[in-house]
Amino acid sequence: MTDTNANRMWGGRFQMSPSEIMEDINVSIEFDKRMAFEDIAGSKAHAAMLAAQGIIGAEDAKAISEGLDRILGEIERGEFEYSRALEDVHMNIESRLKEMIGEPAGRLHTARSRNDQVATDFRLYIRACIDAFDVALRNLQHALATKAAAHAGTIMPGFTHLQPAQPVTFGHHLLAYVEMLARDRGRFADARKRLNECPLGAAALAGTSFPINRHATAETLGFDRPTANSLDSVSDRDFALETLSAATICALHLSRFAEEIVIWSTPQFGFIKLSDRFTTGSSIMPQKRNPDAAELCRAKVGRIAAALQSLAMVMKGLPLAYSKDMQEDKEVTFDALDSFRLVVAAMAGMVEDMEPVPATMHAAAGAGYSTATDLADWLVRELNLPFRQAHHVTGAIVATAERRGVALENLTLDEMQAVENRITKAVFSVLSVENSVKSRSSYGGTAPQNVAKTAADWVARLETEANSG
Repeated sequence: MTDTNANRMWGGRFQMSPSEIMEDINVSIEFDKRMAFEDIAGSKAHAAMLAAQGIIGAEDAKAISEGLDRILGEIERGEFEYSRALEDVHMNIESRLKEMIGEPAGRLHTARSRNDQVATDFRLYIRACIDAFDVALRNLQHALATKAAAHAGTIMPGFTHLQPAQPVTFGHHLLAYVEMLARDRGRFADARKRLNECPLGAAALAGTSFPINRHATAETLGFDRPTANSLDSVSDRDFALETLSAATICALHLSRFAEEIVIWSTPQFGFIKLSDRFTTGSSIMPQKRNPDAAELCRAKVGRIAAALQSLAMVMKGLPLAYSKDMQEDKEVTFDALDSFRLVVAAMAGMVEDMEPVPATMHAAAGAGYSTATDLADWLVRELNLPFRQAHHVTGAIVATAERRGVALENLTLDEMQAVENRITKAVFSVLSVENSVKSRSSYGGTAPQNVAKTAADWVARLETEANSG
């Protein structure tokens, strides 16, 4: 006996409705409804093309377009009622369209499938995310470069192995992240280029016998061209994988910076102060100022990287063309990209608000014999020692300073000459942290004049981008 509750959108082949469990595992409306705007845009482009090609009548196309605009209004006003029984955003919109305009709604799905429809919607959604990320990352770069320009000469310790290595400037340190973010933006831009092909018209997997114009729909939707192979069109999720990969790498960069913010803001380091806007207190310890925003940014990379791994595992064994497994592409991707968007915004806010503590940074920069390399370089330049010998001599001088418990510049000339008798008092000119950073004037080095110029160049470049965009 026929079950009248069978899904009316695809139920002609079926005699009974899905079980409740089947509905639970199959339904996607809770998360894919966020693609409603993209779905309506794709449907309007498809209907216009069908009419232009004479596949449907102009009056039907007009009714479809006007109906879709009305649905869009309902969604924007929060009046649209989504139904789990209709599975996904595509069927919900089509069903509502039929309620509004009747029979013409049934012509909208001519020459397309949910397979190419969802692939198109998903690409449109990801493309919009990438565009928004580019603006957000540019803003973060600008915040970093602006702060770097203000602190081009603020000396701090540079670290390797989290041990004091050589003095650098705070501005130079911040500019390292500007460079990382530039590469991140490049990865997103590359992903966008490959993404920007339109699957609409590939239908279920083999194309269609209707005389459609895929170039027209691609152009209408802002794609560079239609996809070239119908099988690949509906089964490809490289665009999501690439975007998640770019987001993961960028989130790793931001997590590294978040870790530094956490460390720098501790009383043990005391390099920076965070504002009340991006810290929290303790429920029991009134003295606490916790860098929770940085800690959460550090943690969010787990969700983003996990989404990349999740989608890779979904796709790894799928034969062409479409399988229902691919419904699992969206929920993790949406969650990851939401997390990424939040991390970038939080980092920009922290950078704008953070204030360095120059005196503490300067004192730390001289700790740990951080100008030892400058001493070794001086021995090479002035005494013509081979670097390995100069390295050995410097190590012996550092050992002397350690035994005495003093900084290198506080050793006497006699103490240094006891290790290498040709050393002159001119050596003291390279042992201060100020002279150390000033001397690092090679391209890309930490010399304040380098940092000031590079920061200014970045600020100008980013502001030009913003104004031209």
